[in-house]
Amino acid sequence: MFKKIMKGGHKKPSKSEANEQSSYGLGSNVVVSHASRGALVPSSPVTATPPPPPPITSVAPLPLFRDVPVSERQALFLRKLQNCCFHFDFTDTVKNAREKEIKRQTLLELVDFIQSGSSKISESCQEEMIKMVSLNLFRCLPPASHENTGQEPADPEEEEPYLEPSWPHLQLVYELLLRYVVSTDTDTKVAKRYIDHSFVLKLLDLFDSEDPREREYLKTILHRIYGKFMVHRPFIRKAINNIFYRFIYETERHSGIGELLEILGSIINGFALPMKEEHKLFLIRVLIPLHKPKPIAIYHQQLSYCIVQFVEKDYKLADTVIRGLLKYWPVTNCTKENLFLGELEEVLEATQPVEFQRCMVSLFQQIARCLNSSHFQVAERALFLWNNEHIVGLIAQNRGVILPIIYPALEKNIQSHWNQAVHGLTANIKKMFMEMDPELFEECQRQYEEKQAKSKEVEEQRQFTWKRLAEAAAERDRVGAGGEDYMITS
Repeated sequence: MFKKIMKGGHKKPSKSEANEQSSYGLGSNVVVSHASRGALVPSSPVTATPPPPPPITSVAPLPLFRDVPVSERQALFLRKLQNCCFHFDFTDTVKNAREKEIKRQTLLELVDFIQSGSSKISESCQEEMIKMVSLNLFRCLPPASHENTGQEPADPEEEEPYLEPSWPHLQLVYELLLRYVVSTDTDTKVAKRYIDHSFVLKLLDLFDSEDPREREYLKTILHRIYGKFMVHRPFIRKAINNIFYRFIYETERHSGIGELLEILGSIINGFALPMKEEHKLFLIRVLIPLHKPKPIAIYHQQLSYCIVQFVEKDYKLADTVIRGLLKYWPVTNCTKENLFLGELEEVLEATQPVEFQRCMVSLFQQIARCLNSSHFQVAERALFLWNNEHIVGLIAQNRGVILPIIYPALEKNIQSHWNQAVHGLTANIKKMFMEMDPELFEECQRQYEEKQAKSKEVEEQRQFTWKRLAEAAAERDRVGAGGEDYMITS
């Protein structure tokens, strides 16, 4: 009997008692944090997480948020999210027309609910919302028009853009995601659990969409994510770099290069000084090689802006940029050459004299070739560089090196270029140099005339040698095959 009493005195506590003790810290020296449980934090305005609604099997109209009590709005929010998880075939405008309209109206209500900020949504609602967004947005993009046809890809500027048939719903899903990201009620510490690296990568994959409306939304949303989620910034930069690497060295085909460069232009503008080595490597390994692909005309404006931003941030990078441009300078593509000359002018405007002197020889050797281009627009664009006061100032400071390089090109234009506008511009530049330094101009003119005279003499000697060779051959034919061999000596 005594043993039974002793056993009863040490009765094992029930599960409910154990939970009660651990909740209040009794019988344990472990401190438990319940900060993540919204219902237990009295200062939080978030309502208690509602139980998940039963799954729905079809799209059905639901009451408006304003028609239900505040305590029931979170549950209604979840039910509306479920309504928006259904996919429809938009290639057939008649099929499921009622259900499509219900989903569209529901998406509009969700956007208004997030935008109004009338009540802060719970963590579980945020999670379900991102799941719904993912179900609608993340999909296989249709193949480009040139794929699987055996045809060469046409010029993207001449192609008709593909428009996504489901855009009436997609636009509202993008708008919902954008409002969620920019909302002041969105806590990044909570949101980063759902907008994670995997989510960002899938967003970046969608930049290859041919629909320009979709790429515009993606650009805005990714830029907002980069600004709000600082923890994701290095990952986003690295992921964008990988897209560029694949575009440059593998495919040369991607629809969203311009939009990605627009985002980077804003990011570069915010770089702190002194610039990190990582950012300089990005310039050398990504931005400069982006001048190589054929479809550069599509994204050159954004690329040029990024390049100039780097030079304006750190003037010491001007030499690196100019040498990079010379490395990828086009040989036979005149349209691309015009783009390079325009970008070169913008870079030179931000270039300091010391950096200019490091690359001016190779730079003006290329400009001299452009001056003599048979394509009048290239020659004209190169001559327009002298309309820029800053560039003229750099040239004037280093005229002793530059004029001897380009003087032969100027003379050749005057003597033989077919375009009258090029003639006039060339004459103006010659006059400018003559007024700038008459002695140097006369010296360059004398050297050019001596070189021309020497070249003429060499040409006459060559013609004379060929003439003697022809005469010797004729004499041999006259004498016959048995005659003696002749040797021509100069």
